Amino acid sequence: MTTNTVEQKERTETQKRKRGEMIAVCSAKGGVGRTIMTVNLAVALCKKNIKVGVLDGDYMFGDVGLAMDLQSAFTMKDVIEDINDLDEVTLESYFSRHESGVRVLSAPDRPEYSELVTKENISKILDLMLSQFDYVVVDTGVGLQDQTLPLLEKADQILMLTNLEMTTLKNTKLMLETLDAIDLKDKVTTVVNRSTMESVINSSDVPDILEESELQYIPNDFQIASQSLNIGIPFVVNQGKTELAKAVMKMAEQLTSRREIKVYESAEPSFLSKFFQRSKRSKEGKA
Repeated sequence: MTTNTVEQKERTETQKRKRGEMIAVCSAKGGVGRTIMTVNLAVALCKKNIKVGVLDGDYMFGDVGLAMDLQSAFTMKDVIEDINDLDEVTLESYFSRHESGVRVLSAPDRPEYSELVTKENISKILDLMLSQFDYVVVDTGVGLQDQTLPLLEKADQILMLTNLEMTTLKNTKLMLETLDAIDLKDKVTTVVNRSTMESVINSSDVPDILEESELQYIPNDFQIASQSLNIGIPFVVNQGKTELAKAVMKMAEQLTSRREIKVYESAEPSFLSKFFQRSKRSKEGKA
């Protein structure tokens, strides 16, 4: 085998192993705008001619389909039932297509089906999605549940949403400390949503409260955000000139400006992941 042939083969293998970038949108408390951020960020990225997929990682009560007015014929439950034969071609048939071009894999339509989602099968699904899309944006569940943690471990970037409510900030600080303890903090960007809302806490107080110096701020426009969710049209589509939409578009610009398609390497399970697994096995043994 010639040197040129070897080099070409190595380049081909490297290309095959390259993956898109995964962004996990999370929060330590519900009701902070995680789903709205997920869908609008995904559409904003897609506007830049980037191939974007969304996975609804709130397996019990996911609302991504609702926020994008999608009537999904298939959900993650259908994908998992076909997991043994799943490849890029078959997975493509399970996506719902938003008019923006974003492809969506919806959460199961019944809470009880969330138990079908395991770390192994969601990892396979995400690996296939990352081989197809430039970006995969994941709306996670609240906090550090045993089904949420694998998504944070696998993500290249984590957007931690918070707001100016004291209970949310308290929980956010605890979650940031936990992510630091399990070596995931370096991937986190903290985003203060509704940063201009009326509150006894000012947005300028947040860095000291969270002990975080680099934060991103999304302005408050509750009416537009609420209307967007209720009618199922992301505000970056029909309210593009608002400060809210501009802030999300700016975030998409920042993400793509430092975009780097990385080679996937499976990470060692974190301590917290092992803890959840042991706890789950213990419960199953007592059942």
